[in-house]
Amino acid sequence: MIKVAPKSTKPASAQGKILYCENDGNVQKTQAKLFEQAGYTVDRVLGRAAAEQALRQGHFDIVVLGHTLTKDDRHHLPYMAKKSSEATQVLVLHASGKHPAVDHAMDSREGDKAIMNALHMLAEQRYQVAV
Repeated sequence: MIKVAPKSTKPASAQGKILYCENDGNVQKTQAKLFEQAGYTVDRVLGRAAAEQALRQGHFDIVVLGHTLTKDDRHHLPYMAKKSSEATQVLVLHASGKHPAVDHAMDSREGDKAIMNALHMLAEQRYQVAV
């Protein structure tokens, strides 16, 4: 008799869809490659106006706000992300303190491994809420 492990209800094709916003295209390009290698679909935008437009037009599982954005942008855009969909998870990569619309904030200087751990944690939380 062959035992078969139960199938996961989690989609195997991708971890989720990310909207990744930075003000510096070179930083964004490097970081986005890591997200894509981990199985995420990544839409990249530069600047606050482009992020607001993307949030109005599309659906994203996770919004990542990078460290090259201004402090004001990193404060304003989480509200826009939650306004577009309350289920959207928000990760801010250069923040301190609490923000009511941010699901996780961290110092990007902790490195790529810490960023990926935070991203996977948010993806898992999003999945658990959806089930």
